[in-house]
Amino acid sequence: MAARTRLLIAFVLVVALLGALSATGPVPRTSLSTGTTVTVFDEADTTLGTVNVTVADTPQERYVGLSETEALAADQGMLFVFASQEPRAFVMRDMAFPIDMVFVDANGTITAVHHAPVEKDDTLTRYTGTAQWVLEVPYGWTDAHDVSAGDRIDIHVVTSASGTANASAAN
Repeated sequence: MAARTRLLIAFVLVVALLGALSATGPVPRTSLSTGTTVTVFDEADTTLGTVNVTVADTPQERYVGLSETEALAADQGMLFVFASQEPRAFVMRDMAFPIDMVFVDANGTITAVHHAPVEKDDTLTRYTGTAQWVLEVPYGWTDAHDVSAGDRIDIHVVTSASGTANASAAN
C-alpha cells in the first residue's frame, strides 16, 4: 500500500476515534491520554523516544494547551491535532514550566523543533512551523532523545472499545 494511502487511512482512523470519543460527551483528558502514545523515529527507523500524550483536538483544548498543567513527567506530553497542515504559531501563554515544541507535517515528518522557556513578562514569543500536529514535551526532551527536523512520528491509540488503532503519521 502506498505511503500516502496508509497515512490517509491512519489519519481518518484517528479523526474517527477522537470524534467517537467526543460524541459521547466530554471526555476527561486523563482518559484520552491513557494508551495514546507518540513515538519518534529517525531517518534510519531507529526509535528515538516515546511519550504518553493527552490529545488536544478541539479549539478550546488547543487554546488552553498545557497552561492549566503544573508539570509534565519525563514521559508525558500533549499532542495538538489539526484537520490539515498549515503554517502554525504557538505561544507560552500562562505556562508554569518550559517545554519543547515539535511541529509535524501531514506526512509525519518533523518540520521544526523549538525549546520554549517560561516567558518572563507579558511578551509572548511565537514559535512557528508547518504542522498538522504539534507535540509538546518536557523541556530538553528533544535534545535528550536526539530529535530534530527530518525525523518522523507514529501515533498509537489504544481504546477499550475497539482494541488498538495504529494511527501512523509516519511514511
